[in-house]
Amino acid sequence: MPEKLNEQDRKLLDALQANCRLSNQELAERAGMSASACWRRVKALEEAGLITQYAALLDVEKAGLGFQAIVHVSLTRHDHRHVDTFIAETRRRPEVLDCYSTTGEADYHLRVVCRDLAAYNRLLEDFLFRLPGIANVRTNLVLKDIKKNSPVPVQLKAN
Repeated sequence: MPEKLNEQDRKLLDALQANCRLSNQELAERAGMSASACWRRVKALEEAGLITQYAALLDVEKAGLGFQAIVHVSLTRHDHRHVDTFIAETRRRPEVLDCYSTTGEADYHLRVVCRDLAAYNRLLEDFLFRLPGIANVRTNLVLKDIKKNSPVPVQLKAN
């Protein structure tokens, strides 16, 4: 795998991010290459870890999950046991779609979906508030999705 992506790689990655259900032939046509070369290149991108998965993106409201929040979590101290427990338990919760370790006021930022406010309250009381080392939890409700599930901009080049 070359250090830098070439133009065909970028075309392949853009096309796959837009629609990962394209046939290999359609993908090859979009990248301007043969089907066999396209297949080999996609396999190389997967093996290099650049392509990490293929997925169907769902509309959370149509899936019955009308409550969305960004949850800011601060730990009391950064004892490795508390951190390890927080990370492991957060990974197990299906309501937690994303979890980021960040700088700033909060140690972690979670994107959470639930059926409704009552379900979110149960998540807080039965899960988050019971984890060791939690100092503070602050919730920001998502009122409207403005931009989400954006593709990685592989066309951007370093200056």
